[in-house]
Amino acid sequence: MKTYVNIILACAVLIVANSCSTDKKDVVIDPKMYHDAVDQITDVIVHDIFSPPVASRIYAYSSIAAFEVEAAHDSTFRSLAGQLHGLTPIPQPTNEVNYDIAAIQAGLAVGKALIFSEDKLEEFQNNWYKKLDELGVSSNIKNNSTEYGKTVAKHILAWADKDNYKQTRTFEKYNVKDEPGRWQPTPPAYIEAIEPHWNEIRTFIIDSADQFIPAKPTAFSIKKDEKFFAEVNEVYETGKNLTEEQAEIASFWDCNPYVMNVHGHVMFATKKITPGGHWMGITKIACTKNKSSIAESAEAYALTAIALADGFISCWDEKYRSNLIRPETVINTHIDETWKPLLQTPPFPEYTSGHSVISSAASVALTSLFGENFQFADSTETAFGLPVRSFNSFYQASSEAAISRLYGGIHYRPAIEEGLRQGRLVGNWVVDHVFTRRRKGADQQAG
Repeated sequence: MKTYVNIILACAVLIVANSCSTDKKDVVIDPKMYHDAVDQITDVIVHDIFSPPVASRIYAYSSIAAFEVEAAHDSTFRSLAGQLHGLTPIPQPTNEVNYDIAAIQAGLAVGKALIFSEDKLEEFQNNWYKKLDELGVSSNIKNNSTEYGKTVAKHILAWADKDNYKQTRTFEKYNVKDEPGRWQPTPPAYIEAIEPHWNEIRTFIIDSADQFIPAKPTAFSIKKDEKFFAEVNEVYETGKNLTEEQAEIASFWDCNPYVMNVHGHVMFATKKITPGGHWMGITKIACTKNKSSIAESAEAYALTAIALADGFISCWDEKYRSNLIRPETVINTHIDETWKPLLQTPPFPEYTSGHSVISSAASVALTSLFGENFQFADSTETAFGLPVRSFNSFYQASSEAAISRLYGGIHYRPAIEEGLRQGRLVGNWVVDHVFTRRRKGADQQAG
């Protein structure tokens, strides 16, 4: 009888031990899960038609949330608390967690709170939970980790709530001035100016929206011997004589989230990825090629997103300061009333080029992590029916993104060149003032 009891006790001990072992099972989370989560946020941003500046805000907060979770436990990384304006340290977990799961959850929870179609992220999240179950993640670890991720998300969202975004939703609409050289709404939809008060959004790391004011645009003039008219004519002639490659480049970097199509009396919109979304896609491509861990990927997304977000704030500050008229308006009024740009003109002032600014800023951030000669094949636009384009560096990609706006017929050359310079200043400031690693130098590499 005593032997029988001992056998039962031994079995009970084994069962408990196995249960504990399973509960603490260290399951490796594939970085693809995190990339898929970021992709899903992008898909919802496209679906909900967020403007480029607003989309950059969503990317920034969701990416920072994920990175802060990773930095909370990995001694390689340094928290952004105390570095980014207004960000305080996140809460620490009270139970055992898988930090990779918590990081993905934090990013998803922040993204869900900042978009409209919450059901789409909810569906993705539920499917992700099922995948975690299939991997063998214990219910305790999964629940602890996802709850911790949500706790961090609340902390990040409380910080985001103080960035003046909600207040700018109540500000007066932009007043179009019928003056020579001033921006006017453009065909076919004549949409009102987008985000005229974006320079009042709290910056992430640059000192202020007007820290990097570019040189003034060329003075408006319709006299044929003046410099401005030459800039207009360059857009006009380039548009009329586009090569096949120039047209492909323009289309590849279009990234217009809301293109209005007009066929007779029928009008319908085509949704596309935003410029920031394109660069977040490039970040994924770089991380995947580099075989970056989830923590390293979170670092890359966060640094890139900060550069994008502050780039948009800096650019939009200048757009509504200079308030420059678009090429389409000038050409139709003074040169050729039948001329149309290859790309649809975005609904905001011309100077500086948003693509140029944010692409330049993002390329600086990514180069700081992956190096100057990082070759990659950009497949970001294949989902929108466009071919893959290959680049020898992030700088090369940003330069092509910038000049694409001339080919597309929506920017004068100075907006492109000054935009690249402005973005480089923003990017350099981000890299010089945001420390994602505890040690610089070799440790600053992403993989």
